[in-house]
Amino acid sequence: MTKEHPRNLENTGAHERGDEDALGFFEKYLTLWVALSIGGGLVLGHLFPGLTDIFEATEIAGYPVPVAIVLFLMIYPIMGQTDFGKILRAGRAIKPITTTLVLNWLVKPFTMAFVAWLFFRIIWGPFLDDPDLSGQLMAGMILLGIAPCTAMVLVWGYLSRSNMGHVVVMVAINSLSMVVLYGPLAVLLLPVADVPVPVARVAFGVLAYVGLPLAAGYLTRRILLSRKGAEWFGDFTEKLHYVSVTALLVTIVVIVAPQSGIVIGNPLLVLFVLLALTLQILMIFGIGYGVSMKLGMAYEDAAPTAQIAASNHFEVAIAMAITLFGIDSGATLAAVTGMLIEVPIMLILVRICMKTRHWFPGKGEAGGC
Repeated sequence: MTKEHPRNLENTGAHERGDEDALGFFEKYLTLWVALSIGGGLVLGHLFPGLTDIFEATEIAGYPVPVAIVLFLMIYPIMGQTDFGKILRAGRAIKPITTTLVLNWLVKPFTMAFVAWLFFRIIWGPFLDDPDLSGQLMAGMILLGIAPCTAMVLVWGYLSRSNMGHVVVMVAINSLSMVVLYGPLAVLLLPVADVPVPVARVAFGVLAYVGLPLAAGYLTRRILLSRKGAEWFGDFTEKLHYVSVTALLVTIVVIVAPQSGIVIGNPLLVLFVLLALTLQILMIFGIGYGVSMKLGMAYEDAAPTAQIAASNHFEVAIAMAITLFGIDSGATLAAVTGMLIEVPIMLILVRICMKTRHWFPGKGEAGGC
């Protein structure tokens, strides 16, 4: 068995170091590239409105094939750099897993519902003449709040030097939990009943976001380490890292472009939802980060615990909003707006995590599981 070089235990090259200057020009200004990608997607969708029809013609379980491909390219390099022994160990870490589950299913749905009510019944209510529109915007936010994120949190955990084993385990657990809990929470928190659970969409997401990249990353790591050695593998994954970040930007473009008409046509409503969702994301992240600190978690577990809680599965939320309320509804607008705001804010939170690593004990100094 080939002994792994220390830098290959989870992340490689500059990614392993905490020094932000080691990230390089491309990563250091990733927030800017994301903003440009969002703008590019909006412009592309506006110039070529037929993109929506093209994407719909390639759908599998509600996911356009181009989106599935770029998501795979975004996640596969991360899986290739992940120590799979850490995934098994993370599955036995009761404290981070329990905290993440509680935040995702017992805290976030209800804080999202409260923030939606506060903004669209109290703060923005006087500016919205149509109470039905206010209700739909609230519903779109709630659909976001009851759908925990999957693919993107792998990127946030990776960029913040987190315990990727914990991130992978929680993505799988949240995806499976969604099948059971999504419907009941929607019925409880939405002013509608008989909400269908998007089982096919969730199952395909688990396969595309976790299953295939995990298998491909595991095989790549095992084969290349045994045949090429640790040093060669470290150089390889250091280059592969840029595939993941580039795929993230392309993912943003291909997800935003088909929704550009909804966003461009409702700028004031988008602003209203942006402000409400920003408060919600920051609030739930703060709760998760603070609870993790109180529980004595190591930074590598605390960061993804807060990030997973703050993130939303906007693909599922958008699909459910369209199914329940229609493509031109306020609910769909709110869900699409969630897609626009989440990536820039989560990148800011990644930076906050990196700047506050010293607030937490080291992995070996943290409390027990």
